[in-house]
Amino acid sequence: MFPIAFRALLALTVTAGLAACVPATTDSPDGAVGQAAVAPTSVPTEGIYLATSDNGIAIPAIDPAKVPTQFQRQIVDFPSTEAPGTVIINPATKHLYFITGNNKAIRYGIAVGAAGFQWSGQALVTNRRQWPTWTPPKEMIERKPELSKWEKGQPGGPTNPLGSRALYLTTNGVDYGYRIHGTPDWWSIGKNASSGCIRMINQDVIDLYNRVPDGAKVIVLTAKGEVPKGLTLPPPAPKKKTPAAVATPAPAVATAADVDATVTPVAGTAPVMGPMSTAPSVVGPNLPTPATVAPTPALSTPMLPAAPTTTTPTTPVVTAPVTPVAPVPVVPATPVAPAAVVPASPATPAPVCAVPLVNGLCPQG
Repeated sequence: MFPIAFRALLALTVTAGLAACVPATTDSPDGAVGQAAVAPTSVPTEGIYLATSDNGIAIPAIDPAKVPTQFQRQIVDFPSTEAPGTVIINPATKHLYFITGNNKAIRYGIAVGAAGFQWSGQALVTNRRQWPTWTPPKEMIERKPELSKWEKGQPGGPTNPLGSRALYLTTNGVDYGYRIHGTPDWWSIGKNASSGCIRMINQDVIDLYNRVPDGAKVIVLTAKGEVPKGLTLPPPAPKKKTPAAVATPAPAVATAADVDATVTPVAGTAPVMGPMSTAPSVVGPNLPTPATVAPTPALSTPMLPAAPTTTTPTTPVVTAPVTPVAPVPVVPATPVAPAAVVPASPATPAPVCAVPLVNGLCPQG
């Protein structure tokens, strides 16, 4: 009789564990999510890691002999004042406890965050998924570029890192990306192997999924197994230093002066050449400065007595100023012709007077 009853109980428990039905919930008047009734706390001692099919996806069997006894699912004594349905995670011992009341709990073996990914604090189960899609964060893709093929999400399946179930955790309404989820890498259980999420054997996470109520409290102890005093997150990964970009010279911008080549050169300096200017191929000749012609003195007859002479003043030569030559094009300035010199008219010799002059005049007769 006993063997028959035991096998019936075992079959009933395994069927319930694989049904993956969501516990009924009740919404409270204030909008808070009510806790579902905690599933039965009985745990079979055999056949818990058998091969099965869940939602059409095959879950392979796991040889219990390859799973250390302390990491196999089992009921243990666990004194606690927390309400039934609470989840307590101890990273130090790699155990997850589902509180059932009466100082008892169901204990599961887990894998926790590797060095640099540990965290502690309290959270709530605010969402749950069967065979969830996994999207690696960009920081993980940077560490493992081969994961870039899943940057838009890997569908649920036997190789999906989130496994058969995922419980999504938030703290004070913030989702820091931490999950309690299954894993195809069951041999990582009992190790520090994840990026901060809590890994479970696929068969175990299905069992937990069927027991934990929506809105359940999750307490993650510190790395030393102590009750956390607040939320402690791992430090952000250092950003990679990007090589300094080689400075690209700014493109030359032509000004209006460059285009029409009307820049006035500064005296004593080289002509200004804009980026759009064309350098002259031949430099214009140096223009000679016209010589200033001195006026010719009036002619006089040295043999005659001094007498007033009439001379035509010489017109002074005006030297035209040289206009500055524009840099482009160089136009030689037109030489200025010297002013014509008008020779002075010769003085008319005074008539010879045979008698002495009277008042400077020669008397008539």
